Amino acid sequence: MSTSIAHKKRRVRSDYIYHQTHRTRWFDNDMYAHLNNTVYAMLFDSIINTYLITHCGMDPFTHNNPTLTTPDPSTTTTSTPSKFKSNQVGIMVSSYCDYFSSVSFPDILDLGLRVTKLGNSSVTYEVGVFKEGEEEVKVVGGYTHVFVARETMRPTREGMEDGVRRGLERLVVVDDTAVGGGKGAKL
Repeated sequence: MSTSIAHKKRRVRSDYIYHQTHRTRWFDNDMYAHLNNTVYAMLFDSIINTYLITHCGMDPFTHNNPTLTTPDPSTTTTSTPSKFKSNQVGIMVSSYCDYFSSVSFPDILDLGLRVTKLGNSSVTYEVGVFKEGEEEVKVVGGYTHVFVARETMRPTREGMEDGVRRGLERLVVVDDTAVGGGKGAKL
């Protein structure tokens, strides 16, 4: 079920489980003196991939580095990047962004992340963008990843790897259209 724009516009920080701070740059502004729309895609990519690397065992930097070993994924910690070499990659298949209010340099942003749908091989993320010191959400957006085998670039029969799934399950929320209420513990 799709979440309406009106519900997204009422998002608060506690609706999101994982948070990351982002300091805007002069370069982020466009000729209208607010963040260019392409910057939001980079923000979404940053928080999502930071979470995948630090909490799900995804490490894109080990794929071409044969000197790193592949430890047991069950020993992966959630506070530091994992050395677990995933045999899958996440491919973006759709994205969206709903704008409610603008931000600009030199604003400091609080990004919030949650998972709105977790399938066999796919995940849909939602990111809320908040300006430091303000409660109103400025932007809500996200995208859907399909996890595929590195070698074939196709989904596997088994779906996403267990370590990735366990990490993403920590971000799943059930959107009952309630506003606020902190649907999960902060990570």
